[in-house]
Amino acid sequence: MESILEQQRKAHEEIERLEQAIVDQFMNDPKSHKERLAREHRVSDFLDRISSRSKFLYELYLDSDGARKTEIDALSGTSEFSEFYGRLKAIKDYHRRYPNETVEPLELEFINQTKSNGEEDELDKLFSGEEGSGRFLDLHALHEQYVNLKNVKKLDYLTYLSEFDNFAEYPKENKHGEYIKYLEDLRSYLESFFGRVKPLSNLEDIKETTRKSFLQQWESGNFPGWEKQIGSDEDNNLFCAACRKGYKKQTVFDAHLTSKKHIKAANAMVKRGITSIDRETQEKLLEEAEKERNSREREIAFIEALIRKYAEILGSQREDTKANVERKRALTDRERRMELEAEEVDDIESESEDEDKIYNPLKLPLGWDGKPIPYWLYKLHGLGVEYPCEICGNYVYMGRKAFDRHFQEWRHAHGMRCLGIPNTRHFHEITLIEDAYALWEKLKSSGKTDEFKPDTMEEFEDQDGNVFNKKTYDDLKRQGLL
Repeated sequence: MESILEQQRKAHEEIERLEQAIVDQFMNDPKSHKERLAREHRVSDFLDRISSRSKFLYELYLDSDGARKTEIDALSGTSEFSEFYGRLKAIKDYHRRYPNETVEPLELEFINQTKSNGEEDELDKLFSGEEGSGRFLDLHALHEQYVNLKNVKKLDYLTYLSEFDNFAEYPKENKHGEYIKYLEDLRSYLESFFGRVKPLSNLEDIKETTRKSFLQQWESGNFPGWEKQIGSDEDNNLFCAACRKGYKKQTVFDAHLTSKKHIKAANAMVKRGITSIDRETQEKLLEEAEKERNSREREIAFIEALIRKYAEILGSQREDTKANVERKRALTDRERRMELEAEEVDDIESESEDEDKIYNPLKLPLGWDGKPIPYWLYKLHGLGVEYPCEICGNYVYMGRKAFDRHFQEWRHAHGMRCLGIPNTRHFHEITLIEDAYALWEKLKSSGKTDEFKPDTMEEFEDQDGNVFNKKTYDDLKRQGLL
């Protein structure tokens, strides 16, 4: 068995390696939604392991049984050498008994964390096909549950996606029974989806913040859908002591007195020896019933507040879901099947691309086969030598061949045009703006500018095939000799 100090050392090492692994994960930018989601789940697992090991370390440092102190005293006491050699002997005996036992160092575990086998399959299992790897909500079952509630507007699925958190429209009198079950199911799904899509977010902090905001609105009576709930509107004369329930209307109260539920509750009171209730007792029961009802309805309203908050946080997924539903409605069955097949092909291609990633740490240029060229060829052509050109906006060309070719390309020609200098053969090898201006002035002074002069350089041909410059051609034409 390992000593307590060795257990602490290993726990500290594991925590440090986990922290470094988290840093390594965030050093790489994910290229797709699935890669980002996989990275966040991986980091979430690392954080859970750090929390677990930290708790283990805390318990060891508490040293409730005194074993750690005893071990330290043994190592630092008068018999420290005998203790050291005794432990060394125990280690040698262990390895002598188990000579071929394999040990995998911690660093190997975290080196292979970036490409854990089956990680993408596990990620796909977290979401249904309708959820699209966490991009969309899947509220079909909850929509069906909603439309089967009493006294609700029968909404189609697209409208339901826009209004599922609008609880103020639902009558307060009907917020019980199946409605409470529907709220619990909706909250459970949104919490589950939130945990799968945003594994690094703290759900408990969100709940606590929502609870504080909700209690302020509830106490002030401003919570949407429950504005008139604070206080009691029932008359003492319309309070049923047997059922401990108050009513607002006389007709409803009279109908309640003939119901089976009331008769059963009244018979139970008679069996307990209670035949009449004075006004003071009735007021006390009314107050207790009011507190009980207020507490029950406050819990229902808090669930509604949580659902509103989750819907706000998942706003982007909600909008994407509505857009996806609208898009799918416009597709035919054949187009939907083709879309599914295309998604499967994309998944296969993405997997093959991941497998075919090329290791190219030196950033060598790619050859005709899509693979990096040999390093000796890279050095032979001087592709590591930089050639900057100020006329091209300080653009850097790698290698002599690319540098020579660029003088006749668009970037250099555009730079010369901006300077007002013709891009002729005289300016080959000129890369500095100051040198280009100096050479241009020298060429103009010597008459070797090669500037285009249409009167003498532009050629025209008559009907007989005779060739003239522009000036001669215009003169002959004006005289009518052509």
